[in-house]
Amino acid sequence: MPVTGRKPKPAGHSVHRHRPTHDWVEVPNVPFTGLVPKLPTRQGGWPARTKRKWLAWSSMPHCGLWTRSEWDFAFDSLELAALFHEGDAKVATELRNRERVLGTTADYRRDLRIRYVEAVETESVAGVTSLASFRHL
Repeated sequence: MPVTGRKPKPAGHSVHRHRPTHDWVEVPNVPFTGLVPKLPTRQGGWPARTKRKWLAWSSMPHCGLWTRSEWDFAFDSLELAALFHEGDAKVATELRNRERVLGTTADYRRDLRIRYVEAVETESVAGVTSLASFRHL
């Protein structure tokens, strides 16, 4: 569900000094590889462009935050995308609105206050102490 209110200003430019009502959700910037619901069957099949869109949507890093209802919303949105790809231009506005809610672009994720952060990879070898932890002593 989108966060209400205006987009945040850059640090130091805000007029008010209190904490924002909604904090940012930080998600590691790695493709989602978890359990993705199977693409439902569709009469006439899915257009190739729609299948590519589903691969992109279902691997967005913040898909790990989705519940069953968000996946169902994504399937409904995919049906609109299929109609659009088949030439029905009447659904373009609704598709764009749904893509905003799903956070498909960086601009839309900013509106939802979702931030991708670099994943921290820790290399741990059993029985070996990392010298990096002692460098600042």
